Amino acid sequence: MDLHVSKLGSNTDGRSWQTAFATIQQALLAVPDNAGCHRVIVRPDTYVEANLYPAQPGAEGAYNELVGDFDGRLGSGTSGWVVIDSGDAQKGFKSYDWWSTIRAYTPGWSALHTGEPFSSTGWDRWAFRRLYATGADAGIFFDGTDQVEPFSVLVEDCLSVGRAFGGGVASVRSRTGEPSVFRRCHLWSLDWWGDTSGAYVRIENPSMPDRPDILFEDCTLVGPQCSLKGGNYGFETSMWVRLQGCRLITLNFSQPQGTPTDGIVQSVQAGKYLKVEFEDCTLMGYKVFGVKVETDTEGEIQYTTKGSCLAYVQFQQEIPTGFHRLGHWPVEVFQSLLPPTPPQPPPVLRGRELVKRGVCELSPLVWQDQLCHLECVRPPSGGTPQDYHLRLVEAATGRELARFAEGYSLASALVHEGILSVFASRFADGNWNDVTLFQSADLTNWTTKVVVSQEREHLFNTSVCLGPDGFVLAYESSDPQYPRFTIKFAVSEDLQNWRKLPGAVFGANRYAACPCLRFAAGHYYLMYLEHRTPLHVFETYIARSSDLHSWQLSAANPVLAVTGLDEGINASDPEIVEFEGTTYVYYSVGDQLTWMDIKRATYPRPQAEFFAQWFATPGIVDVGTAANP
Repeated sequence: MDLHVSKLGSNTDGRSWQTAFATIQQALLAVPDNAGCHRVIVRPDTYVEANLYPAQPGAEGAYNELVGDFDGRLGSGTSGWVVIDSGDAQKGFKSYDWWSTIRAYTPGWSALHTGEPFSSTGWDRWAFRRLYATGADAGIFFDGTDQVEPFSVLVEDCLSVGRAFGGGVASVRSRTGEPSVFRRCHLWSLDWWGDTSGAYVRIENPSMPDRPDILFEDCTLVGPQCSLKGGNYGFETSMWVRLQGCRLITLNFSQPQGTPTDGIVQSVQAGKYLKVEFEDCTLMGYKVFGVKVETDTEGEIQYTTKGSCLAYVQFQQEIPTGFHRLGHWPVEVFQSLLPPTPPQPPPVLRGRELVKRGVCELSPLVWQDQLCHLECVRPPSGGTPQDYHLRLVEAATGRELARFAEGYSLASALVHEGILSVFASRFADGNWNDVTLFQSADLTNWTTKVVVSQEREHLFNTSVCLGPDGFVLAYESSDPQYPRFTIKFAVSEDLQNWRKLPGAVFGANRYAACPCLRFAAGHYYLMYLEHRTPLHVFETYIARSSDLHSWQLSAANPVLAVTGLDEGINASDPEIVEFEGTTYVYYSVGDQLTWMDIKRATYPRPQAEFFAQWFATPGIVDVGTAANP
């Protein structure tokens, strides 16, 4: 059975991308039996989840899968990393014992650890593929805790980051002919203190086994204390690790009198409990081998080398027999610290550029064959009505053409039959009120009229377009019967008299704001701000409708996400214009609190083609509007 996970889905049964579960944990709990061959497919996105566990294990010869649609071949409509961020979405990295990507728990670890024991062995015979795990004490790491049972897992093409452990297994027994395998993975530990390592292994063998317990193939193992660690304090159990084509990078090249690491490869209690096979591996760090407790047993670590086994260490340290000493910095090996870049389709929008600093909203328009900008001049928050006005300037020169509408902002514009119509909200009493129309044929003489009055709500950003049956206005509302904010619609035949559309509400189940509405080729296209809750991040999404009531989201969303150091946490408040055959998308960047700038990106063809690009694959029915009566 395939189960799907996507934040765009309806969060019902997970049997398709349309009905996908919203969280990974929901899909894991929906695995129906222990027969194996079940697959949880996850759309690339960021999932703020921790302590994951499945309802069922896999089966011999029939592993279950948890897989990210990294390259889009599994039908999610996009590509990239599936990021499982197990941190605190508001405060950051959650380095706390027994808080991990994978659920495991032992009570009594501290006075605060009073929960019930839990073992990771429920993940037996699962395969993990194309996942990016981070934000917690451990990444893709499995701890059997008090249930020391046979356990096998396969982890491929994953990036896994933890404070203590990037990945590995502990408190389990291995199976003959079915070892746990990490293949083509990047495993990172971020801490020097405590029991930490890029990869950590503790297999509960009473004596050294006759075959490897765990394999690491073509992996990069990184940590400030060590890259590979076996065993634990007071444990007298043995384990055999095979490394093939791996890069072990320990970020410590201290001086002997400084704070050197005990070794790139460490056995915690005593050397005799660890055996390591190296084949075609390169090691970087202060020294190759070490022991934490019985330090004089370092020479008892059993190891073999095969092929090209290289070591780059601090110049005063000896190199174990079988390793070739590198005297030069291994550039290519160090470069392997970088994870692989997901395949990306050619960008729809290109050439992001800064347009205006210190402006929160800007609407582009074509006036008398010139590209112009309608700037909303206002403080980021607060102030008096006198601090608010609208300003029309030539885009190419910055020359001011008009200044008007004191006390108003959050404006949008439409040029029709030589008349400029501007729709704006009035700032009064610290809030936004009604929608007012300003019209002029000469940019000097203006008429004013309230065209949409608020009802138990406040009204904010607007957008207007001409459709097949007249004009349509999208306006942002704080109507308390919906989550703040939602988008409503009104229609008009003459731009003067407007009728609200009952039941036409977009985003009735979430924060959806800052509409930009256009009509092309039989559909209304709505670009808008999507709050990526629980993250404090705002992106531009696109949806389309033929009737303003039922909407479909693009499977390729977002249209704009935050990129670069100058965009803060915001790529939203979209506006679009076509000028001389080129489409320009304007958007706001900033922190949504204290600063905002305006940027724009370019699509080198007409606007209608730009919109069609986002629905090259079937859209996803928007649950927010589908649920709205």
